[in-house]
Amino acid sequence: MSSRKTLKLICGLAGGSAALVFAAVAADSRGYFGEHRQGEATGQWSRFTALRAAQPAWTPASHTPAPTGHSWDFNWDKRDPSALSNGKKKENAAEDPSTEQDNGKPKATRNILLIRHSQYNLSGITDKERILTPLGREQAELTGKRLAALGLKYDVLIHSSMARATETANIISKHLPGVELLSCDLLREGAPIEPVPPVTHWKPDAVQYHEDGARIEAAFRRYIHRADPKQKEDSYEIIVCHANVIRYFVCRALQFPPEGWLRMGLNNGSITWLTIRPSGRVALRTLGDAGFMPPDKLTRT
Repeated sequence: MSSRKTLKLICGLAGGSAALVFAAVAADSRGYFGEHRQGEATGQWSRFTALRAAQPAWTPASHTPAPTGHSWDFNWDKRDPSALSNGKKKENAAEDPSTEQDNGKPKATRNILLIRHSQYNLSGITDKERILTPLGREQAELTGKRLAALGLKYDVLIHSSMARATETANIISKHLPGVELLSCDLLREGAPIEPVPPVTHWKPDAVQYHEDGARIEAAFRRYIHRADPKQKEDSYEIIVCHANVIRYFVCRALQFPPEGWLRMGLNNGSITWLTIRPSGRVALRTLGDAGFMPPDKLTRT
């Protein structure tokens, strides 16, 4: 085989590594690979040796991310029936333990729809002055229409007690007649945990992380957990709150490092949907869905 044909073959097999392969062939022709050329057959063999030397070895391990080693904690909400029954004294010794555990098992799925408040007046000094802008009110109307269009049987609409979240919830509530409306201080905006990697444009002090973090974690424990065993039907609950709170909830619910919460972005009025199965498994159905809004109505302030 001629040198030109060999080079074409090598380039064809090596793809984007043609320059590297050419250098390897040149080195082979000078005997740098330590092979003695005895005739054409030997020359052909050494050229394929050069091709192998120029190509990186492929192994499954080199193309597969290494597992972190962290397994799923099924008792993340401290409501796993098998964990709750451990060490409990049975009132009736003759009672079948398996029957008792089955009676205490959750059977329903909880669906939690986390809504970020709409655009608000950033120039407001106090919380009462940070009300929705005209565009923000339009966004809340669009979110309300979207939630109504989903055709779900909502059980409750809970909102942060901050002005922008309260106003957003009130507008949404008009599209969901009959759904109970509740306010909660735990859901107020704050600094849940110091983000990693850090950012330069937002640097709360340690005291704010200490105070806000405990409050937002308390909100997570109150609202994000599997269903009570007494709940018979699947539920759909709406929580209107803030971007930091929602992002922290998502990280905690999915058992991701909570300090990664700031790596996500959420549009105003967007819908984030968490599903919690009776087994304790958690799924993120949507994150910051705002596809129901026209492009000119999208904001992230």
